[in-house]
Amino acid sequence: MSVGSGPGDVLALVRRGVANTRRDLQEVTGLSRMTVAQRVDALIDAGLVHETGTGTATGGRRPSTLQFDVSRSVFAVATVDTAHSRTAITDRAGRILSSEIVEVHIEAGPLVVLARIRDSLQGLLDEQDGTLEGVGVSVPGPIDPETRRPSEPPIMPGWDAFPIAEHLQETFPVPVSVANDADAMAFGEQATNHPDSPSLCLVKVSTGIGAGLVIRGDVYRGSDGGAGDLGHIRLAGEDALCQCGSRGCLAAVASGGAVARELRARGRDATSGRDVRALLAAGDVEALALVHEAGRRIGEVMATVVTMVNPRALVVSGDLASAQLLAGLRETLYPRTLARATRHLDVTLSALGEDAGVVGNARLVAEMLYSADAVNGRLA
Repeated sequence: MSVGSGPGDVLALVRRGVANTRRDLQEVTGLSRMTVAQRVDALIDAGLVHETGTGTATGGRRPSTLQFDVSRSVFAVATVDTAHSRTAITDRAGRILSSEIVEVHIEAGPLVVLARIRDSLQGLLDEQDGTLEGVGVSVPGPIDPETRRPSEPPIMPGWDAFPIAEHLQETFPVPVSVANDADAMAFGEQATNHPDSPSLCLVKVSTGIGAGLVIRGDVYRGSDGGAGDLGHIRLAGEDALCQCGSRGCLAAVASGGAVARELRARGRDATSGRDVRALLAAGDVEALALVHEAGRRIGEVMATVVTMVNPRALVVSGDLASAQLLAGLRETLYPRTLARATRHLDVTLSALGEDAGVVGNARLVAEMLYSADAVNGRLA
């Protein structure tokens, strides 16, 4: 196994559970006992690792176990959605300590939305112990990987190129991670429930539709941050007007917004994906049938994605994530793909549910702060 030799590389092994004692680190890295001691001591002094005497004895004194120290500081995170946002405080491992819903529509623009998020996060922080170490925000639109700013987001009027990180740093002077919402959710699901999966695709079906890809433990964003924007793939024979201005997009046909529109035409009180979810929970027959059909249309598009990417896990999340949607998706996905592309594919509903974005944002902040390169740079 080829690994680096800096303190950040040692921390990465501890965080992943590859090495839990100083002896483990010697065996995995090939470093001398003295060098390992120097690396571990540096991590302990930096408050990143602590030792406990709970290792398994193999003769003689019980070895100390090395653990990533998750209690020293907290993260403040926010998941921005079309009609509301959720804010939370987490520990370094992504465990949610407190959270709340912020009722604000994304069309109010970045200044209004971010002001509400800032006030909510500040209130949550005032109730928590621990030093704020990082902030993570996700939004329902593409994020340019170079600038970390929204890049021509179809359903976020007024947000294009807005400096979200810099704006929040005026209040919270710490590193800020900015991500696409489906990317954050996919990262949270992969790290929490599919840690051994080499590739995972998460499809978020709420008022809109988006997808996130995690490959070999890293979020795949595409060259311009547009990877996974499958809600704006156009379907043959469809003419419904999409929020992006085009016609026949998958989101205009099969999203929570599209299902809500059809339900309104049938006399139901529904304007968003959350309203559709409430009708599903109530057993509304029309909602159940329409969501099943939405799943079928999504499965048509996912057949191409699965054939192209060949992921190990396909996770369905968002307001419309349900047995009905999953059944419809499977009905069209499997007949349209070769058995080779799906023989190891695990198609499931999100295990984290509404927590996926919060956990994913926290873990993205952790990657930003505690990656091997970041820690080596800090402790060099």
